[in-house]
Amino acid sequence: MSSPRTETPGPELQSPKEAEEPQTPAHSSRQTGSRKEPSGHRVDGTRLGLGTLKQAFSWASQRASTQVSKENAGLLRQSSCSLFRSLRRALDEGPAAGHSRATPEVPSEVMNAVSQQASPGAASEELKPETEGKSVADLITERQLLAALEQLLHLETRLVAEKASRTFEQDPTAFARCAMDVCLHYDGLAAEIGAIVRETLGADGVDAAALAELAHVVRAEEEAHPAPPDDGDFLRTPRRWRQHWEEAVRRSAQERVRQSGTREAEGASGLAQLLVDLGGVVRRDLQKVWQEVQPAYSAAGFPAWEVYLRAFHGAVAQRLQELARDARGCEQLYLLLDWAANVYGSSDFLGTPGLALPTEPLPPLLAPDVWARLESDYTSFLEAKIASCFDRILQLEQSRWAAAEGPEVLQGLYRAPLSTDVHMLVAEHVKAAGAISAELEATTLRICTRALGLFVPRFEKAFLASEAVSDPHLGAYINACEELRYPGTQEELEKPLAAATCSFQKHLLRGLQRDLQPLFRAVWTRGWLAGDWLQPLMDKVVVFAAHLQHVARPRAQETLQEAHRFVVREYLAQALRPRERFRGMERMRSSQKMSLDAQAIGDTFQGLGSEATWLDQAIQCVAEILGETYKDDIQRHLETLIRSYPDIRQDHVQAILALRRLGRRRNQHLLQHARDLLRAAAGAAGAEAPRGRVLFEEIKVPSAMVVLITCV
Repeated sequence: MSSPRTETPGPELQSPKEAEEPQTPAHSSRQTGSRKEPSGHRVDGTRLGLGTLKQAFSWASQRASTQVSKENAGLLRQSSCSLFRSLRRALDEGPAAGHSRATPEVPSEVMNAVSQQASPGAASEELKPETEGKSVADLITERQLLAALEQLLHLETRLVAEKASRTFEQDPTAFARCAMDVCLHYDGLAAEIGAIVRETLGADGVDAAALAELAHVVRAEEEAHPAPPDDGDFLRTPRRWRQHWEEAVRRSAQERVRQSGTREAEGASGLAQLLVDLGGVVRRDLQKVWQEVQPAYSAAGFPAWEVYLRAFHGAVAQRLQELARDARGCEQLYLLLDWAANVYGSSDFLGTPGLALPTEPLPPLLAPDVWARLESDYTSFLEAKIASCFDRILQLEQSRWAAAEGPEVLQGLYRAPLSTDVHMLVAEHVKAAGAISAELEATTLRICTRALGLFVPRFEKAFLASEAVSDPHLGAYINACEELRYPGTQEELEKPLAAATCSFQKHLLRGLQRDLQPLFRAVWTRGWLAGDWLQPLMDKVVVFAAHLQHVARPRAQETLQEAHRFVVREYLAQALRPRERFRGMERMRSSQKMSLDAQAIGDTFQGLGSEATWLDQAIQCVAEILGETYKDDIQRHLETLIRSYPDIRQDHVQAILALRRLGRRRNQHLLQHARDLLRAAAGAAGAEAPRGRVLFEEIKVPSAMVVLITCV
């Protein structure tokens, strides 16, 4: 409980019992300032009264400034200005006014409302026994606010009556002093209301009796005057205690919120602690209002919860906007967004079950333009931050290359830390943004996608220029590109990932091609007819395929089929550019050798898992053309070859027939038939070879003249 205030809010007036002596209406302590002036000055009594009134205002303002808190200065100025207008009108009317003016009265409903709030059933002009003989200042100090208000209303009633009866006609400044006393007592009452509200959320307990008194004062006015007009008369202008009380609640909430974080928020950690402190104070204060303050007001029939809730909401919003203006960096901006959306905005922020919700939704904690600016600033900082994170990831990978660290094998696949690092980076920021809003989540995903799309070509170039290029590393990075196609990937990321995957696959195949190329030089030589040249080549293919077992299946299958196609293509290329010419039995042996090689190549790749069975017919058809003893069936083998491989050209057919060494007339007949088949295939809708089924198109053969001479 707070101790009673000991200071006196202003000069005291007589009690209602002393009102029978209108000649001395002012307080005794003020009579020294109202001595009679010499009679010679009565000629200009109006001017003298105004001068004295100005002195009274000056004195009253100084006196009030020492007793009314700064936050009540506005109320004092308002009441003083109203008083000045009323007094100026009274002095202007002065002796010139007639004596027929009716005596105005303070409406009886005001007195009745106050009396009903103070002691139901008592007469409106009777005071409680315990308040008799006490001054208004004493009643305010003891926080008997309703009794103080009742006495002030009695004083107003008397002052209005005396003004109307021209009691102050001979001494206009006496009315000014009496009215100023009433004004200052009202200001003192207002200041005490502000003090009660301010102390309610302090460290001491809640003064339930003081809160009940405050509630009775507000209700007394509202029940008497729901909405009275302001006609410029100080003595009839409503005090609007509810408005003053609500303003005091707002100031109290602002003061509590501001005191919760007085230190400067240095960096993200400082701001985080400041927000923790802010949330703790607001939560505890609202709990106190709900558990202690609201019941005390409700007992007097005066609900207060929603006023406090909205006051704290407004104070927090104001404080958060101040912090938003000073926020710098991605972390600080995110802290503010997260606190507004997920901490203050969470259903359990108040921490006490059963707290009532406001009848109308609270306004947004941050205005839409402030929220949009925070999100915009956050995403700007985020772009720079994510770009720097990708730079760091590249540096980490380069350090692993320098240390000759090979990729790990996890769950049967090569794993590079690259994909894990990127996934963690993207998931962290996208998830954090999703906690704020769906719009910010989508924006963050676009930022990450754009940054990754720029990173992939840089990474590819750096890796292929390093000395760490190897089959395991290439396999690991092919897997990484596959894993980086996370949900929500846009086309701007798909293109660089596909390009990087294709580049890594080509480098992987390039190593195999370098190893196999020398072995193909034996094809279509007499050494080839006599020896087993194919086994060493297939052994290298098996070793290569072993690495593909640790590559993700879609890319591993593509790479294995490319290796299969390369072997068949290079075999045919060597056969169609023969180093030696075979006749008779050697040609028959070469046909048999090609047939066996075709079978062995097909079986090996099929065993390794290649699904490119369409390649099996190529070498076999050429072998059948070379070994066919019934020359009329050669045309049938040519038809099979052209239908199976639409990319074959006429010069390929000429090269194959040159190996067979038929007569001039039969060669011309077969070439013409092949030409007709190729022309029909070119005009058909499916003239192009199926996607990926390109074989003869990449085989270069000798010039047409050389082939023609060979055929002849």
